[in-house]
Amino acid sequence: MIGQFFTWLATALSLLVVDIVVPGIDIRSFAAALIAAVVIGFVNTSIRPALRLLTLPLNFATLGLFSFVVNGASLWIASLVSPGFRVDGFIPAILGAVLLSIVNTFLSNYFAQKQAEQLVASDSQVNT
Repeated sequence: MIGQFFTWLATALSLLVVDIVVPGIDIRSFAAALIAAVVIGFVNTSIRPALRLLTLPLNFATLGLFSFVVNGASLWIASLVSPGFRVDGFIPAILGAVLLSIVNTFLSNYFAQKQAEQLVASDSQVNT
């Protein structure tokens, strides 16, 4: 449960970074980033697998490069549903999806490492 919270938080923080770096992506507030993070999670678990399956021949023909387009489309779909989150075009969607993935990976790893350190520290306190 706490891991899902940190994943949600990491995605929201990553969206704020994407908002700063990628022109054409606009997030109005931290609350909008939190809502968009939930919507992105929903899109990634429900709609994106179908998109990947439908575009499998293109993905195969482009040696996986079409995955960038699918990820950008997923981000754009999430922006259509999320209030306060806007993606203005194809290129910002793809760049935003790539940057979101990179930043989210770093933040998720950071949160996972800190959580593991806390577990080790609390376990060592219980044993002493």
